[in-house]
Amino acid sequence: MEGGVEDVLRQLAPQVLGALVRRYGRFDLCEDAVQEALLTAALEWPGKGVPESPRGWLITVASRRMTDRLRAESSRRRRETTAATQAGPEELLAPAPDEDRPPEQDDTPTLLLLCCHPALSPASQVALTLRAVGGLTTAQIARAFLVPEATMAQRISRAKQSIKSAGARFSLPPEHERAERLRVVLQVLYLIFNEGYTATSGPDLYRAELTGEAIRLARALHRALPEGGEVAGLLALMLLTDARRRARTLPDGSLVPLAEQDRRLWDAASIEEGVALITDTLSRAPIGPYQLQAAIAAVHDEAARAEETDWPQILVLYELLEGLAPNPMVTLNRIVAVAMVRGAPAGLDLLATLEVDERMAGHHRLDAVRAHLLEMAGDRAAARASYRTAARLTTSLPEQRYLEARAARL
Repeated sequence: MEGGVEDVLRQLAPQVLGALVRRYGRFDLCEDAVQEALLTAALEWPGKGVPESPRGWLITVASRRMTDRLRAESSRRRRETTAATQAGPEELLAPAPDEDRPPEQDDTPTLLLLCCHPALSPASQVALTLRAVGGLTTAQIARAFLVPEATMAQRISRAKQSIKSAGARFSLPPEHERAERLRVVLQVLYLIFNEGYTATSGPDLYRAELTGEAIRLARALHRALPEGGEVAGLLALMLLTDARRRARTLPDGSLVPLAEQDRRLWDAASIEEGVALITDTLSRAPIGPYQLQAAIAAVHDEAARAEETDWPQILVLYELLEGLAPNPMVTLNRIVAVAMVRGAPAGLDLLATLEVDERMAGHHRLDAVRAHLLEMAGDRAAARASYRTAARLTTSLPEQRYLEARAARL
């Protein structure tokens, strides 16, 4: 029952917040009021049962909290200064003039755009998205990113203040801004998923609360924007990548590389859905980076055995991706594909081009790939040294243990 209640609350959270912000125009206070309503529901519903109209129940409770907050704020302001010298509550975030929209309309896309406002830093965009749209508590977000709860609370509070100061409105941005704002939203969801799928630090390789929220929010965005090629591409990429989750670790938490995974453990339904999504969007929409990454993931997932992987096709896709969205990580992955197609020496020759890239300085993946290619080439001593260097550089304990084990095996 509790799991079911939690799922309902997470689905309804953005709808309830959207309804309140549209009515009151105060994102910061509305978000707090909705969180209080969600907490009340989480405490009451498991025992009393989910009400007939859970959305209406939450809006009613949150509205009462909001009214109490506004009255308290108004009383405080009257005590501090005269009404003529202060702004009214509506000036902090003016509601958009679209009251004729259907009450049941999903406001998730609008909320995502608001939480990913350009006035916020990427870290604040991620935190606010998980809190306001994802429905995670501040404590859950803090645990996911391994920071104290007080630190995360301050980050979220500053994000709300930044939105207020920027004069943001609860509405879709102007047409000329939408493509860039959507790009930022997709990047934020991608960051959330990646941090959950391969945690950058800490004892766990995987954080299900982050990958689950990233996929759920990507689904909501895809429902709202079904024609968006990159939206579909990102959702497909998440599904095709997450499908391998059960095979990525052993019972003791040890990392299992892609080539050594038991593919019988892969989620066939997620693979089928992801392949269908990327096949459809590639046939009708302009090609973007997320679509290409999803296509690469699909090639991996469709191989029954690692030996059957179509590396020439993957190399072509990485070459297209590097031309469309160049960055050192894409180049590093292309080099691996080159090595798989043309041999380890060819990959090692190209790897030298990345060693002078300052963006890769101190990154463990460069040494990890070098170690892998040296092992393929038969240079065991050099491979062992590179594995050990990579192990020292990574902050992920599962990756560190894996790299040290590779070095020890050599």
